[in-house]
This record gives sequence, C-alpha cells and structure tokens, in this order.
Amino acid sequence: MRLDLTTVPGDPQRPNEDYASIALPASGQGGSLVLLDGVTPPSEPYGCRHSVPWFTSRLGGALLELSGSQRNTSLANCLAQAIARTADAHRATCDLSHVRTPQATVVTVRWDDERLEYLVLSDSSLLIEAPDGQVDAVLDSRLDELPPSVRALGAATRALPRGSAERRAAGAEYGRAVEARRNAEGGFFTAAADPDVARLAVTGTRPRTAVRALAALSDGATRWVEVFRAGDWTETLALLRKEGAQALIDRVRAAEDSDPDGNAFPRGKRHDDATAIYVEL
Repeated sequence: MRLDLTTVPGDPQRPNEDYASIALPASGQGGSLVLLDGVTPPSEPYGCRHSVPWFTSRLGGALLELSGSQRNTSLANCLAQAIARTADAHRATCDLSHVRTPQATVVTVRWDDERLEYLVLSDSSLLIEAPDGQVDAVLDSRLDELPPSVRALGAATRALPRGSAERRAAGAEYGRAVEARRNAEGGFFTAAADPDVARLAVTGTRPRTAVRALAALSDGATRWVEVFRAGDWTETLALLRKEGAQALIDRVRAAEDSDPDGNAFPRGKRHDDATAIYVEL
C-alpha cells in the first residue's frame, strides 16, 4: 500500500482550514481516510467563538475515530455522530443556528479486503481508479447547480473591475443569494451542526477488487482541473501516482501565480488551502 498526503495553506499567514488524516488498523487489513475543507467564515460575527480549524480538527478527528471503530456502521451514520459530537462541544457557548456557524465539506473513505465505502458532501472531490485505469470522479454537484438567477449574479460580479465599488456591491448581493441556499432545500449542504445533513451526502460502495487507487482532493487542489483546465481527472490521478501530491499542489500554485488577479481564470481567492490524499491499494 502506498499513502501520500500533502496539505498547504492558501496564505502562510493564516491557519490552514483543511483537515486530512489516514488511519490503518493494527490488524493491517483495510483503512480509512478523512478530508475536510473548512468554509472560511465571514468578517462579521457569526455566532461562534471558535475558529474553523478548531471545528475541522474536532469533526475530522471524531469522524476518523468513528469510521475506524464502528466498522458495521455506515459512513453516513458515522458522520452524523461526528457532527453531533462536535456540536455538543460548543453548543453551550455558541449560536449553532447561525447560517455561517463553522462548517466544512467532507470526503471520507473506508476499505477492507472485501469492499470500499465512500461519502462526499459538498465540493471536495473523490477519484476512484479501477484496475483497468478507468477513473471515476465522485462529486456532489449541488453547489454548481444553483438557480440560473444566482449563477447570473456571480457571472455579473466577475465581469466587473476588481477593486471597484460596483464589484463589491455586486459581490455582496451574490453572496447573500448564495448564503440563502446554504444548508437549505434546493441549495447545497455542508457539515455544520445538524447531524441530519449526513443523509444528504453522496455515498456508495465498490468491491475492493474493483479499486486500484483513490484520491481525495479539496477544491484548492482540484483547481488544476476545475478552474485552470490544465488536465482532467485521469491525468490528475496519473500525476499523483508519478510525481506525488505535492507536485499537484505546486502546479496549482504556479497556475495561480500566473494569473494573480483572476482575470483569465476567475476565482474567489487568489490562493486557497489545498489538500491532496493519494492511496494506492
């Protein structure tokens, strides 16, 4: 088995809001991984005294422990328990009903000699490679499927000059439209304080013999495909195998540096936290 994990903050002056971990049981059979991409909070108060890294470390640690110790419990139920446990850790001090209470995207995978299970929630990605080289991307596409009126606001914002008052005003309007659909019916979902969101995740299983390798990627790492169009998912997995997770993130950073203002490749941040986990089974 080959394991490769790299995580790099978008800004070295700010804490990395991603969380990544891999666990292998003492028996040597199977394993599990967890990748969370913490959602950067707004600048105004959001009802919680805790940081996003505080949240992702607790949620990620709980999910890794539960997925490994409760092998007969589905990953969705493990996530629900992890969300509840994390919410209980700050329910007495924080307003967990706030729409921007600390939250994160989720990718978790568990495997043994017989099967591989996976769960994806929000816009982090999972790649699964079959023995014949076929690569399937497991994605939760709801954030990309917001109503046309919301997508039009985003396009209009990106068309305005960076730094202009008009762009700031349009961006605020677009932000409010997106926030109205966060963890709401007809919108998109993240792991925050409501355990029921776990049932809305994309889940599935594969026979263990049908999987040769897999990769979990935060959206800071998938920019190589989804923003810069420098390669496809198959090429991403080939790059991870040949050159490693750091090489993928280095290519993302080079692409970001070549377009620092996002004129050619619009994006919300110049650099984002980027995490890649590669597992060769």
